[in-house]
Amino acid sequence: MLDVDTTVNCARIIIPVRNGGARWREAAAVLRETVAEPALVAVVDSGSSDGSDRVAVESGFEVERIDPLSFNHGRTRQMAVDRFCEGREFAIFLTHDAVLEGHESLGELLAAFRDPAVGAAYGRQLPHRQAGPFEAHMVLFNYGTISETRSLADAPRLGIKAAYISNSFGAYRLSALRACGGFPSHLILGEDTSVAVKMLLSRWKVRYCAEALVRHSHAYTIAQETQRYFDFGVLHSQLPELMRNFGAAEGEGARFVASELRYMRAHAPHLLPLVLIRNSAKYAGYRLGRNFKRLPRQLCRRLSMTKVFWSCEDAECAAS
Repeated sequence: MLDVDTTVNCARIIIPVRNGGARWREAAAVLRETVAEPALVAVVDSGSSDGSDRVAVESGFEVERIDPLSFNHGRTRQMAVDRFCEGREFAIFLTHDAVLEGHESLGELLAAFRDPAVGAAYGRQLPHRQAGPFEAHMVLFNYGTISETRSLADAPRLGIKAAYISNSFGAYRLSALRACGGFPSHLILGEDTSVAVKMLLSRWKVRYCAEALVRHSHAYTIAQETQRYFDFGVLHSQLPELMRNFGAAEGEGARFVASELRYMRAHAPHLLPLVLIRNSAKYAGYRLGRNFKRLPRQLCRRLSMTKVFWSCEDAECAAS
């Protein structure tokens, strides 16, 4: 078994935070117990008003405060890499609502880089313990129990899933990240997917580590799901190389709906009618997002979950 303290010393743990609330306090407490040197954790706080930045300081983490209007999923993470990772081999990313499950999960994630061909890795997400059926299924569908190393050769078999990765609990070999140009700043979200695509096309591999665990799930309403999938549609419009090399997202969507129907039939049959309603709303949001360049920016902002993106010059770049 890996010595977590020794392994993690090769990395910085980077966490963007904004108003993380009780979940962030829980996540910070687990990190403080897990990492012997808390200063290895770097928090980028974008204007929290609930004391989340104080939680980070009191935990012994290094804290960088930024203007919330300057936050961008890719640019902010790349800034953190440039700011915090000098002399390190790896960067580990978490989100403020992802709670480590087990003291060995960080080491298990970094173990993926024993293979010198692996440029990025991500861990298995589990639903939060009080998660409802829809959020539990979403996580269980996306994160299986078997670890796997993926390369470009897996694209015909896995389709868009071959390029899947999540910065809610992901890690990068910094030399590979730099070779691929770092995290992009023009995307609405999906900076992790963009880097995974570039790595696979550059013959790096991406490792899924089922032994590295966090608890991370969201209880979205139908309206929030629609907004979330609008943003995915925008992303896929911005990343034509993803569609070109790994196929359209609709096939994976159909598999998801079939899986959700089976899950609800077994665990919550009274929610079966909502499956079609929720997924119809998600698909409508996704198609609108794919065509965002034809829509007024104010409408895009209303349809989007990532509203700050439409209020800054990043949206100008996206529409060009």
